Order: sequence, then C-alpha cells, then structure tokens
Amino acid sequence: MFNRMFSWSLMATACATGLFPMLSPGQEGAGGGDVVAVEVPAASLLMARQETGETRLNRSFKDKELSVGGKKYATGIGTHATSMIPLPIPGGDGARVESLEGACGIDDGTDGDGSVEFRVMSGSEVLWSSGVMKRGMPAKRFSVPVAENEIRHLYLMADRVENNSYDHADWVDLAWKMGGKPQSVKGGTVNAAQFSMVPGVKKDQGPALRSAISALRKQGGGVLTIPRGVYHFYPEGALNMSFNISNHDQPLIHPVCVPLTDLRNVRVEGNGSLFLFHGRVIPLLVMDSENVSINRLAVDYERSICTEARVVGVDDKFTEVEIDKKAYPYELRNGRFVFLGEGWEEGMGVCMAFEKGTGRIIANTADIGWNGQVQPMGGSRLRLEWNLKSRGIKPGDTLVLRNYHRPHPGCVVYRAQKTRLEDVAIHQSSGMALLVQRSKDFLMKGGGVFIRKGTGRVHTAGADATHFSNTRGEIIVEKALFEGMMDDAINVHSTCLGITEVVDSRTLKCRYMHGQAVGFEVFLPGEKIRFINGPTLEPGSTGTVKTAVKKSSTELVITLEEPLPAEVKAGDAVENADFYPSVVFRNNIVRNNRARGSLFTTPERVLVEGNLFDHSSGSAILLAGDAQGWYESGACHEVVIRRNTFINNLTSRYQFTNAIISIYPEVKQLDKQKAYYHRNVLIESNVFKTFDVPLLFAISTDNLKFINNRIIYNKDFKGWGQKPFQFRRCANILIKNNKVQPPRTWTIEDCKLENTPADQVHIN
Repeated sequence: MFNRMFSWSLMATACATGLFPMLSPGQEGAGGGDVVAVEVPAASLLMARQETGETRLNRSFKDKELSVGGKKYATGIGTHATSMIPLPIPGGDGARVESLEGACGIDDGTDGDGSVEFRVMSGSEVLWSSGVMKRGMPAKRFSVPVAENEIRHLYLMADRVENNSYDHADWVDLAWKMGGKPQSVKGGTVNAAQFSMVPGVKKDQGPALRSAISALRKQGGGVLTIPRGVYHFYPEGALNMSFNISNHDQPLIHPVCVPLTDLRNVRVEGNGSLFLFHGRVIPLLVMDSENVSINRLAVDYERSICTEARVVGVDDKFTEVEIDKKAYPYELRNGRFVFLGEGWEEGMGVCMAFEKGTGRIIANTADIGWNGQVQPMGGSRLRLEWNLKSRGIKPGDTLVLRNYHRPHPGCVVYRAQKTRLEDVAIHQSSGMALLVQRSKDFLMKGGGVFIRKGTGRVHTAGADATHFSNTRGEIIVEKALFEGMMDDAINVHSTCLGITEVVDSRTLKCRYMHGQAVGFEVFLPGEKIRFINGPTLEPGSTGTVKTAVKKSSTELVITLEEPLPAEVKAGDAVENADFYPSVVFRNNIVRNNRARGSLFTTPERVLVEGNLFDHSSGSAILLAGDAQGWYESGACHEVVIRRNTFINNLTSRYQFTNAIISIYPEVKQLDKQKAYYHRNVLIESNVFKTFDVPLLFAISTDNLKFINNRIIYNKDFKGWGQKPFQFRRCANILIKNNKVQPPRTWTIEDCKLENTPADQVHIN
C-alpha cells in the first residue's frame, strides 16, 4: 500500500517490481550523494487527483513525448492542472533519502498558453514553489530536502493560475538523492504557543499551527498541545490541496486548515479549545498517517453554511420571519435570497423546519423546496410569499434555509490507520461532519456532532454526521451525541463501480457512477474485488487486481490476475473485497435529524447497542445496498440490534424509510434472485415508543429475528394504518416473546408478505 516504506535493503526488490528503475552506471551504491532515478509507483497514479483526463507516466497529458522549453525528457509525469500526486519516499534502516531532485514546466505539446504554478509540499507546508510558469519557459529545477524533517510522503501539486484547457503540466527528471541520516530526537511535547499560536484574536492561526505540526513530524511524533482558548482559522492561511472525497461535491481545491498529514504516533491535545473556521475550508485532515489521536477539541464555523430564520407570524398566504443579519449575512436580489459568507455566496433551494423548544424537525417538513419572493419589513423582519401554516409551522419555530451543496466535510480521514477522536465535537459542517475513506481502524468516543451552546442554532451538519466509505478493520463509535444533521448519524458502506465494458477475458472498464462519489482509489494492484450482479444485486466471486489505470476521475480500467467469471457483463458492478469494516455503534444519542438515524452496508459484524434514537424523521436504522444510484454496496451478513430505545421515528419518511428498522437493498429484478442479499439480522431486547408505524420492513433478507422487544404505542403523530411487519422476498423469520402496550397478540395477519411464503414466518 501507499503507506508502506521501503528500506535500502528492499531497493533491489522494488527495482525488480518496477517501483524504481535500476541504477544507471556510476549511480550504484547507497553512499552520501548518490542519486536514484524515481519511477512513480502505480499506486500514486491511482491516488492522484487531476482535473481532467489521465495522469501519465513518462508521457505528456496528450500521450506524447515529454517536452518543456524545447527540451525532451525521457522520464517524468504528464498531468493537467489542477492536480496533486502523492509520492512515498523510500526509507527505513540503512541509507535514506536526503532530497527529491527534479524539474517541472508546461508541456510544449499544448495547443495554447498554459499557466501553472508548481508546488512540492509536505503534509503541512509548501517546501518549494515554481512561481507562475508559461508554455515555452525552460523547466525549472528544484531540490527539496526531506531527511532532516522526517518526511515520508511528498505531494506534487500543479495548480492552474487561469481556468483554461492548456494547463498541461510536466514533472521531469525526478530522482532521489541518497545520504540522509536518521534523527536522534524522538517524541516529546510540542506546545503550539511556542509557534506564536494565540487564542482570542481574530487572526489566522493556521500558519502557526502548521509550523507546530511540521516540528512534530520532524521529531518523529509525540504530543501537540493546544493551550485552552478560542482560535480562528481562515482560507488564506490554509494549505491548498487537491484530492477526491467520497459523497461530496468535487471542488478542485480543498483549503485545509489543520493538516495532520504524514504523521506517526501523534496525539493532539486540544484541552477543551474551540477552533472557529471562516469561509469554506476543510477544518481537519488526517491523511497518510498512523496512530493519530485528537482529544478534547471543538470545531465550528463563524458563519453557518445554512441560514436560520425564526418564524414570527404565519397566515394563509405569508410567513413572516426574523433573521439576525450579523450572524447570517444575506442580500435580496430580484426579491430572492442570496446568502453571503466569507468568500462565498449562494441562493436558496430548500428548507427544513424545527420546532420551538424541542429542536425536533416538524413532521413532514424535512425537505420543502422553495426559492420564492421575499419582502423586507424593516429591521430584521422579512415576509416570505409562502404559506407554511398548512404544514403546522407556528411562531417561534425555526426555518433552516439551505441548498444541497456539499463542498467540504468538517473532518476528513483518508489513507490513515488507527485514528482516534476522543471528546471531539463538530458543531457545524458544509458536508459530512466526519468523512472517513480508504482507511483502517477508527474510534470515535464521546463528543459527536451537536449544537454549540450559546449559538441558538438548531442545525449542525450539511449531510451525515459520520460517513465511512471503503474502510476496513474496526469502526467504533460510542458515547457520542448526534443532533440536527441533515442525514444519518453514521453511514457505513463500500463504494462499488459500474462495469461499462468487458474488454477481454481479464480486463474491465468501470465507471464511478455517482457524480459526488468519484476519483478516490477504490482498487489498488494486489487487492481483491468482488463482482455484483447488477439486476439482482447478488454478490459473486472475487478476483485479484493485477493493474488498474485511472483514465479520468470517473473511468477506471482494471486487469485481473485470473480470467473473469463467464457471467460478468456490462451493467454489473465491482466492489473492493478487502475493504469491509466491522462496526460497533454503542451508547450514542441520535436525535432531531433528517433522513435516517444510522445506515450500515458491510458483510463484517455490526453491533448496534444501547443507543437512543429520538425523533429521527426517517428510519432509525437502515440496512441498504445498491448498484443503482449512489452505488453503495456491501451486503450485511451479521447484524445485532439490541437494547436500544426508539422514540417516535418516521415523522417525515425520508428515503427508504418504510419502517423504524428498514432493510432496503435496491434490487431491479428481485424475482430473479437465487440468493438473499442480507442475512442473519437479530433485533432483540429493544424498546419502541412509537405512534402507529411499521416496526420492521425487509427486502431480500434471510434469518431475521425480532425477539424480546417491548413496544409502547402512543398517539403523538398521525398513524400510517399499516401492518407492523412487512417482508418482500424474505425467509426464516422469527417474531417471538415481544410485549406490546396496549396489549395485543400478533399473528400472521400482522405481516404484509410479498413473495414470502407464510410458512417462512414464525410468530410466538
């Protein structure tokens, strides 16, 4: 994998496998100053982010000979700005890399005048910058020292200066200069105050904190302590990086304020500090790191991505509201809202309504589309040409005015192992509050995603509170609070790709099918893939990736070690069979959110235990799976749901929410399935406090038990008038020893059966 480091003793093996070319005459040996030419690992090309097209090895972006300033180059990387290429540095025992040598420039083969700035970055700093380069300029040489700073990864960034199609950028003559010596200092505590990080002032603390992070890396790990206080961060002091993030919009640049990247054995101690972020940025990034923990820290934005309006009056035609324009700046253009932030503006598209006092989403108001006329009434009051009285909205309630944009998560964990967040609170985000992808072993304990006291807000995350895509190992989330988010408290799934063409007996063309889930490396050479039948969603056999070439952010060509199964065809899908996590979601509180309380799609063990699901407007728990829309797969094979309390879920029935516990794989041809998608689901010893809605809905599930639960019905909301149990092509169902208030005895008549024989349902 990308994180693996090479010692000099392994260099010969690396040369033989193509990671590094053999040394040319006169360069052999590991003595000081020796130079080893670099051939970029195939994994780096798959991990690269590029605005358009393919990142090419030893060829230009247009698949021509590399040429800069009239000079030809035999080796290098041809890319298109904006792009970022991660590069692992060989190291370990024995001789080490002292520096990266090379040159860069605009390729001569472009049809117009490109304009690019090249940067070589560590995980926290810009180590070298070319300045603006144009076509025809000679390649600019660089030498970037790495050994003395304990750098294990470099990032080659080509950033477009002007938006045009001629930004064909070349990195050429890349070589490792050997001779660096190991540092003797390891561990210890770095105090951010010693790097001029100052609390309580509206001044960008990003550069100071990044310097402290660089010092932490240089000493080989340790503790980064932040004196307790409120710290402000701005886009201007962020580290601009470019990488794909699952389930989000795909801006070319992510300004990263706190890049915990390329670190080992690090603990960040926040001491109860609050980090306040301005503009559109990624507050926290943990990438290409191992054993990083963040403790006792709160994250919030100075200006919420959404605008909150207090209702002061409603009638049959208008709704009057008050908006604190200082907290939520806006303008009216042509009588419609334009919301303003630091460096951004956007219009309105949709609204949610939260109840005064309880903070709950008002029934059937989880998403109300609107962008109508607004009349100023003086002061902070506005009149909306919008009848919300009919939806049950009253004076004192809060409208959250927003749209569907997801530019940046609050915290990203990417290609990281053993990451821990303890007592970390994320109060606001413009996408997922926490996004974990392509990582292994994650713990979140305490903290969560919830409203910061004193803000008066009702809304937190612009999408899921926590979201896990293509992770493995163990995910543990416990003793956390999740409230006010637009989507799930936790969403765990694989990202599968659609097969668009079977090229030959071993080769597939695949596509990232959803526009917000593209580009990040789903498969690397040597990893296992699993085939999925597109129409029936049935998981099939596995194969081993021999090579993978990313033709663009949406297209991938995979060649396997083994012949393809005969039944694989265009329209099917593939997922990574090595990246399935087990999940423990325990003793958490989930309340007052849109969509679902939780979502799981993984064949490894899932334990959902001791949680409170309080007024989620959709299902409390969803077991999903699809190769239809989001292409989020991973059939569940063992799920235990026990000792949870469910209070009045399903008030708005948002997406795949047919019951309090909904098992809803999206299957095109259910009648043609030979095997069930989900299996072994145990629902036991839970308490359901609910109005009349279905308790359990399941599609294509085998061995499903609903036992020893307590159900207490109320009349808090209008009932659905449906049967409590609904099964569509299921088998081996047991409903036993449940207690119902008011008392009643369930029979087979309380089950809606579709393509499910009655003898497959056993009720005691």
